[in-house]
Amino acid sequence: MSRNDQSKSERYKWYVLTVATLTHTLAVAMPTMCMPVLFKEISDDLGLSLIQIGAVWGAGSLTGMFTALLGGSIGDRFGTRRTLAVACALAGVAGAMRGLSNSFFTLSATVLLSGFLLPAIPTNVHKTCALWFSRKRLGMANGVVSMGMALGFMAASMISATILSPLLGGWRHVLFFYGIITILISIPWYFMKPSDTEHQLATSDDSRPSAWQVIQETARLRGVWLFGAGMLALSGAIQGTLGYLPLYLRQAGWNAAAADNALATFHGISMISAIPIATLSDRIGSRKAILLTGSLMFALGMGLLSFVEGSLVWGSVIIAGIFRDGFMAILMTSIMETKGVGPARAGTAMGLVSVLSSIGQLLAPMLGNSLAATRPGLPFAFWAA
Repeated sequence: MSRNDQSKSERYKWYVLTVATLTHTLAVAMPTMCMPVLFKEISDDLGLSLIQIGAVWGAGSLTGMFTALLGGSIGDRFGTRRTLAVACALAGVAGAMRGLSNSFFTLSATVLLSGFLLPAIPTNVHKTCALWFSRKRLGMANGVVSMGMALGFMAASMISATILSPLLGGWRHVLFFYGIITILISIPWYFMKPSDTEHQLATSDDSRPSAWQVIQETARLRGVWLFGAGMLALSGAIQGTLGYLPLYLRQAGWNAAAADNALATFHGISMISAIPIATLSDRIGSRKAILLTGSLMFALGMGLLSFVEGSLVWGSVIIAGIFRDGFMAILMTSIMETKGVGPARAGTAMGLVSVLSSIGQLLAPMLGNSLAATRPGLPFAFWAA
């Protein structure tokens, strides 16, 4: 490759990283995290109980268990660009369909459909980073796209219920709005050029193994299962906390804006710290130390939320959130660096971890919310444990 071609490729990968980051922000995070802050409006409109809200919030993880693995395998087999173009378009349609719901059952069904499609997107976004960035910069790249996720989470928490809903005419139109944006994100993926690594993987071997063979081979890797087991508990706890926190604070007497801003603070501190934490792991060469520290911080912050009140809630939220997206960036990087994975199997490996993660996300909100009748702060203690 000539120096000029290398320069063009170097510039183009930052364009790819920008699109990947915006995909996390606009196609995944905002359509997902708008739900907790809209739940009060949705429950008043559809007559949902707290347990039903927990079921709806966890429902997307049920079908996501299958899609995370399938989407990763499809990305490994057919390429991330085409997979992301199709996944974003379909996820946008499914996300908008949530706005057509008129009961608990129809809302659950549309959330299930949306949850079936969305998990394929982050898996392939992180695989895209592995295809375009070297190991020395991979943690940083995953940190940037994780920051995009945190930005979307924070923005959706701040504006979905208090700004967009009144502006657009209710929660249904907010979901339509996010659906259209997600569909539009599919366009740059459709026209994106392949990376050199992706081109080599596509042309080096015409007899590549089938998706099922890749799944079987990846499933034999012990390291992948260890990451998955940790994520089953951790992602379930985070999912439960994020869905319950705005409702909990409203019931404790907080006004709607303050309750939503507490959730936004969780994502805001995560966004600020994502890139420094991910870059730190590149420099010190120890991913596991940061993963362990992040896990302990999650547990501490969630545990404190079970009994603190007033201004102390903000401190607990910051403790719980500071490692969230930096943690996810390092986790995805660690999975890609696991022996036997590499760029060729990165999507499948992340998909397997996401399957176990989705099990936790499905069960934890319902189990935690069911404890609220005993004591409102008890769900947080459960998730911390």
